[in-house]
Amino acid sequence: RRCGLAAGRSYSGGGAYPSVSLTCPLPGVPKAVFAAAEDRERFETRVTVLGNGLRVASQKKFGQFCTVGLLINSGSRHEAKYLSGISHFLEKLAFSSTAQFGSKDEILLTLEKHGGICDCQASRDTIMYAVSADAKGLDTVVNLLADVALQPRLSDEEIEMTRAAIRFELEDLNMRPDPEPLLTEMIHAAAYRDNTVGLNRFCPVENTAKIDREVLHSYLRNYYTPDRMVLAGVGIEHEQLVECAKKYLLGAEPVWGSGQTKDVDRSVAQYTGGIVKVEKDMSDVSLGPTPIPELTHIMIGLESCSFLEEDFIPFAVLNMMMGGGGSFSAGGPGKGMFTRLYLNVLNRHHWMYNATSYHHSYEDTGLLCIHASADPKQVREMVEIITKEFILMAGAVGEVELERAKTQLKSMLMMNLESRPVIFEDVGRQVLATNTRKLPHELCALISQVKSTDIKRVVTKMLHKKPAVAALGDLTDLPTYEHIQAALSSKDGRLPRMYRLFR
Repeated sequence: RRCGLAAGRSYSGGGAYPSVSLTCPLPGVPKAVFAAAEDRERFETRVTVLGNGLRVASQKKFGQFCTVGLLINSGSRHEAKYLSGISHFLEKLAFSSTAQFGSKDEILLTLEKHGGICDCQASRDTIMYAVSADAKGLDTVVNLLADVALQPRLSDEEIEMTRAAIRFELEDLNMRPDPEPLLTEMIHAAAYRDNTVGLNRFCPVENTAKIDREVLHSYLRNYYTPDRMVLAGVGIEHEQLVECAKKYLLGAEPVWGSGQTKDVDRSVAQYTGGIVKVEKDMSDVSLGPTPIPELTHIMIGLESCSFLEEDFIPFAVLNMMMGGGGSFSAGGPGKGMFTRLYLNVLNRHHWMYNATSYHHSYEDTGLLCIHASADPKQVREMVEIITKEFILMAGAVGEVELERAKTQLKSMLMMNLESRPVIFEDVGRQVLATNTRKLPHELCALISQVKSTDIKRVVTKMLHKKPAVAALGDLTDLPTYEHIQAALSSKDGRLPRMYRLFR
């Protein structure tokens, strides 16, 4: 076969090199650079602590682009001494005007020069400012992140626009056909009444007018300190990231001043259990030719464990084993069609619209819950079915079922970690909580070691706690909290007989 330009002839309907062998490089095309397997040590997360307590963490990854961001140990769980909703405000105000940049548009134009995008997410325990851009623009990116986090202008106009955005979001939240975000708030409020992770993640409407620059500065002064921050990067050289951190974050003076922190909340989560009910007309949440039927939504949860505890991995396997989803799901085993909530609930009870397991875990507590949806007239049966599934968790675990759950968990872990932003968040969160990072192969090894006895042990411990219950919709036939608690304490998860006879 001939290689080179002589072999290529241009055709109007085809490519320019129809006769070039697939084993020959195309003429005039730059030589390709391929990712090569390197020693495992080259891919370990490197961590450096600066003189002011700021941690710098990085992870190598092949490619032209990088993801860099600041993760701060701050969130709605720290708002006990403040007006609820400050973290929500800070999330909306992120990447607005700063000391160096006159507006959000100016920031976006600066990032555009490096093919960059930005985002801010506030959760119960972390606020994360992140930028993905060409690795060559690292200096600009770190400078921008430092300015956004430590030098925001928080102008009156920006705060007023944020108030309007939050009011719109709260209105939208109550109108969505999918009530999962609302139920998540309710189950946390029920499980940790008036403390830490039970505090509202969304700003209450009545607080939007009360939060101003002074309130925000008071909060930022206590929580936006270097010892509570991690600068994490994926796809860049560690030494380069450390140099940028020293240049822009070491000794940087925040706009609110560097006074002594006084009101840092170090409370440990106190699990209380309980019920939060919201009576709501769900008959018109969905309009059109094929509207979603009126449903009542129930979420039942029990305390699990912190992600710092050894039992976290067995609980993660248990959550994967329970699985679940909506009453219709196209796809096969990869979507969890062999999980317990599909086999025992959705496949047996055609009237159940949803049965899904969730596991929320924090540095001092955790919550395993099941969300179920059905017609308001079948709420009692739905509650009984879900409580029965909790009881069955403590029963026998089949070897095939356990291996499938472990394999699916490892598969999900590895697939998620193919994404650079996900690696970034994993690096940042782990270093923020533990000053180090467990690599994927270490986590997979821990998952492989989980036995059926581990599942039974963690479930038995979990079932001794009071349940947390969230209920939304038409609650006419909802059993009382005492009845649900009694059902979870029984051997078969059934509601008390007196309730069934005379309700």
